[in-house]
Amino acid sequence: MATRPPKGKLKIYLGYAAGVGKTYQMLEEAQEMKRQGQDVVIGYFEPHARKDTIARTEGLEAIPRRKVEYRGGVFEDMDTEAILRRHPEVCVVDEFPHTNVPGREREKRWQDVQVLLEAGIHVLTTMNVQHLESLNDQVWQITGVRVRETVPDWVMQKANQVVMVDLTPRALLNRLARGVVYPPDKAQKAIEHFFQESTLVALREMALRQTAHEVEIRQVDYDTPGFEPVPTAGEVTDELPRGADRILILVTADPSSAMLIRRGKRMADYLHADCFAVAVSVDQSGREAPSPDREAVERHLNFARNLHIEARVLEGHDVAKTVVEFARLNGVTQLFVARPARTRAALLSGNLLRNVVRLARDMQVTIVADRSRMQGRE
Repeated sequence: MATRPPKGKLKIYLGYAAGVGKTYQMLEEAQEMKRQGQDVVIGYFEPHARKDTIARTEGLEAIPRRKVEYRGGVFEDMDTEAILRRHPEVCVVDEFPHTNVPGREREKRWQDVQVLLEAGIHVLTTMNVQHLESLNDQVWQITGVRVRETVPDWVMQKANQVVMVDLTPRALLNRLARGVVYPPDKAQKAIEHFFQESTLVALREMALRQTAHEVEIRQVDYDTPGFEPVPTAGEVTDELPRGADRILILVTADPSSAMLIRRGKRMADYLHADCFAVAVSVDQSGREAPSPDREAVERHLNFARNLHIEARVLEGHDVAKTVVEFARLNGVTQLFVARPARTRAALLSGNLLRNVVRLARDMQVTIVADRSRMQGRE
């Protein structure tokens, strides 16, 4: 029986906005690896007409892109199967969160990268912090933009290294004004919207905190070149050490459940805690939930499962009692519950929240408000 090759290692170059230099830095490392005799190819590179970055690709073999027909047009995407056939030591893959053209074998580029890693190919890749799934709501509140292309937190946690490529907001705005990041017409639009200095400052702080967190959970020396992180205490494994905390997220049909799942998952990751997403299959009057509500709950639970949260559906006529009893039996220390919107339809949810707080006196109950609703945004 043929033995499987050792899994490839993943290095993510993390930034907070376009133009900070993630791709340039990634290609610099790729060139250094090639000089050291490693077999390096470019699996996907997005030039964005940046001359200095394009120059960094000189001498590196590029795997031709795959052409895909969709709705009468022809689009180009990374050819994962061609990379597997070529099977280099290291593959450079730009724009990790990218959504593939519909009809491909996998929906997201990060899923293609997983296939390369499973085949034993090391991968260098890039992404911005606003594409991290658990930060989606915070980024919306800061920028007013809902990021649609996201990467689950567990994917980043399995990376062997996460390196922040930093540039001050003022320096980035200077680059933008000089036409280094975008052409003049696009640059002006960017300055008027996403690239406001206050927004960039907030995103940079978010990226710095996230990078600090990634370093902490790995406990490695990021000054080590290449793909050989050195543990400072014990061995680095795919499994994070588990703490004494356990978190339960109460899932309902309300759209705010998605926000609640992100918030609870992020807290669980910081605490190295187990995390449950729990829904109850019947409402407080004992009637089966309406079909649209069941579908919404299942959507939220599937979302939780995609984030590697253990999802459960409980049965019981008293939702608060059912959830708290489950929490107590499973050693839950923190309950995450969404604050209901101020509408008539939310009266039942308000009662549920009060009942959960009353019954869960031996746990910390975190009531999370959906700020986008409070600000009147859809």
